Amino acid sequence: YGPMLTLTEFKIRVSDAVREYFDSSDADEVVRCIDEMKCREYHPEVVKRAISLGLDAGPRERELISRLLACLHPNPLSDDCLELGFEVLLDSMDDLVIDIPDAKAMVGSFLARAVVDEVVAPAFLSNRNNSHPGDCVVEKAVQLLSREHCTARLEKVWGPGDGRPVSELKNAMDQLLKEYLLSRELDEAASCVRELKAKHFHHELVKRGVKIAMEEDGRDHASKSSSLDAMAALFKFLVQNSIVSEFQVAKGVQRLEKILPDLKLDVPAAPGMLDEFETLAREQGFLHIPSRKA
Repeated sequence: YGPMLTLTEFKIRVSDAVREYFDSSDADEVVRCIDEMKCREYHPEVVKRAISLGLDAGPRERELISRLLACLHPNPLSDDCLELGFEVLLDSMDDLVIDIPDAKAMVGSFLARAVVDEVVAPAFLSNRNNSHPGDCVVEKAVQLLSREHCTARLEKVWGPGDGRPVSELKNAMDQLLKEYLLSRELDEAASCVRELKAKHFHHELVKRGVKIAMEEDGRDHASKSSSLDAMAALFKFLVQNSIVSEFQVAKGVQRLEKILPDLKLDVPAAPGMLDEFETLAREQGFLHIPSRKA
């Protein structure tokens, strides 16, 4: 089957979804909208439309677009889709600068932020430099990524945004997850998750939670994984109480699957432990993605 919509119809629907997202800040709704359209061939266009609308808006909206790209990756937008989307955007810069004179500098910032958010691989920049030498947008991104403390700076590239720095959020998540494993108090942990006010970033909470549980259960996997069981109980509770969405759980698990080779260096039994967590999550009804073994 081909796409269910024409490219023009798809662009209009994506633009409408992004404008609604500017009001609601609900990235999951944009993901659902793109999934429901069933037009994978057009997915690179999402990157161009979203960033183009961000260029025309203010710092808050540009921050939301950077977060949206992180939410859309790796599903429904794959690595190839995102890179192709940035290619299309970079190829259309001459048209964009007619209406937005500083578009090149802003797209350079979007590109550098996407690298820091692990949405685009750093190799994309070198490949683009080789195929289009002298591309000032790519040079701007490389320059931003070469600065001292670039990660912290790029996390705030659009100004203060509406939350704390990402590094601070990660520290707060680690603290509440470790405290939960000591106390096993679901209500207290849920209250702490609410206080983070970071619905768009709950996939990071899932990723860090399962990783911490793996480390707690030891480098060699014992038959009884009490920390993994406890972490599964926490995320089941958070989903049932509409604090964390099933989409964010699935995204966190997919991100864990991506870093398994690195995880195995610290926790050799990590692949089996992740399989166990996924099985628990499916049995308890808060994970609905296919098994890695399927």
